[in-house]
Amino acid sequence: MIEISEKDFNKLVAFVQHDYGIDLSKKKQLIQSRLQNTLNSKGFSGFTQYVDYITTTKNHNDIENMLNKLTTNYTYFLREREHFDFFKDTILPYLVSTKKNKSLSIWSAGCSSGEEPYTISMFIKDFLGQQASAWDTRILATDISTDVLSIAMKGEYDVKSLRDVPDSWKKRFFRPVRGDADKVVVSDELKKNVIFRTFNLMGPIQFKIPFDVIFCRNVMIYFDQDTKDALVNRFYNATVPGGYLLIGHSESVNRSTTKYDYIMPATYRKPLPAGRK
Repeated sequence: MIEISEKDFNKLVAFVQHDYGIDLSKKKQLIQSRLQNTLNSKGFSGFTQYVDYITTTKNHNDIENMLNKLTTNYTYFLREREHFDFFKDTILPYLVSTKKNKSLSIWSAGCSSGEEPYTISMFIKDFLGQQASAWDTRILATDISTDVLSIAMKGEYDVKSLRDVPDSWKKRFFRPVRGDADKVVVSDELKKNVIFRTFNLMGPIQFKIPFDVIFCRNVMIYFDQDTKDALVNRFYNATVPGGYLLIGHSESVNRSTTKYDYIMPATYRKPLPAGRK
């Protein structure tokens, strides 16, 4: 195995931390093992040449390939069900009763291969029922990786990833892939309801309108505390008063620095102005 020197390791860690917010400071063995094939296939003599190339050229495709190898995009439909129950029982009733323009603004930040935004969409469609056509329910779904976004936009999944999806939803929102009994594809109804875009969470959040709900789950596990605090602050500024931030259950928000109110584990809300409920 080609080994990475402490100097090259620190240089690569600093570069990834600064530009992408991902903390690899405890991932030396992971870097060595997962990038061996890249070094061999690209003809690099060692990590010094590779790290110099990555940090100097900043080639988007090569950096994306590296990040894909060093992070895990593991997800499935209805992952961390407690969030979706809260979304259905508390958030959606609140939004439907207060959004006079019949428009929902929801962001799936770090959407990976698409299971999360499609799950959100199913809950919205089911909750609104026959009134869904009267609402703009399109969800913004972003990720830094074009590889996972291409999977998301295709909308084709292993049937095992639907293990927690109700049978009625499987029939309504999915159809079999011809010639492959182990695959399904999401319906056009769901595809049209999700807008996929590439986005680096380390950059400024400057979308046209603030969000009613931001899902950013199991993304910040790769960030150090300062990076997380800064990102949560940017999320706060991009959230409407009364809007929600949902993070992964293995993650936490620094309650001493955030302006969000803590609601329950992994669930936070931006306070409403005085006098509003």
